[in-house]
Amino acid sequence: MTYRFFEGKDHASVYQKYRFTPPDELKNIILQYLDKKKGKPHVLAVDLGCGTGQNSRLLAPHFQAVVGIDISESQLEEAKGVPGYPNITYRKGSAEELPFPDGSVDLLTAASAAHWFDQSRFLAEACRVLKPGGCVALLGYSCAFPRLHYQDCGERLDHICEELEELYSAIPFPDKERVECLQVNSSTSVRNLMGFIESLSSFQAYKKKDPQTAENLLLHTQNRFLEEMGVMSPDMEMKQELEYFCVLASKPL
Repeated sequence: MTYRFFEGKDHASVYQKYRFTPPDELKNIILQYLDKKKGKPHVLAVDLGCGTGQNSRLLAPHFQAVVGIDISESQLEEAKGVPGYPNITYRKGSAEELPFPDGSVDLLTAASAAHWFDQSRFLAEACRVLKPGGCVALLGYSCAFPRLHYQDCGERLDHICEELEELYSAIPFPDKERVECLQVNSSTSVRNLMGFIESLSSFQAYKKKDPQTAENLLLHTQNRFLEEMGVMSPDMEMKQELEYFCVLASKPL
């Protein structure tokens, strides 16, 4: 599979600002699975397709070292600019050619990135670099957009989002568990939702092809939300429900 990524500081800063950080509940499920399959110590975690480092930072307190890998230099620069994580390093690279010795990695993760990997090459590298009992955790959204609620128009807001929805597919692994539909409730503004849409690779591909039409689409989508909600300000907040899933797999002992 060919990677789709978009260089440029503007996109990287949007990604840093608006992309969701995986919830602590999901992190705890991954760590418990790693404890069950391999046990401590937790030495090295590798976060593939790390983007601007949201998932890498979530793992940092629980490992001696975390390495975030991405093919986008601009996103890695954004990740490196976040202070307070001395045990994280970031490297440019791909999931199919990992710069680690055989049997050296405790945990491989990919947050909303595994669908870009070449499946057979990635799994071969995972088998090579993982320690016996080491684990893979592939996590993502059950759907590309959060479920939205504002007064009585939530269903109509969801319909707007479904026009851009992408399905997420998991990569299989021999010894695995699947955690379905971990729901996280929070609030977001119309402005922040537009930022999230702008961070999506599908939107960036559209913007690269036709920048003005893409910007018009984003503005039109925002105006549709405001009109449907009966409000003027894009800072008006609404409730959102994000549903996560996770595929957990361990290398045989």
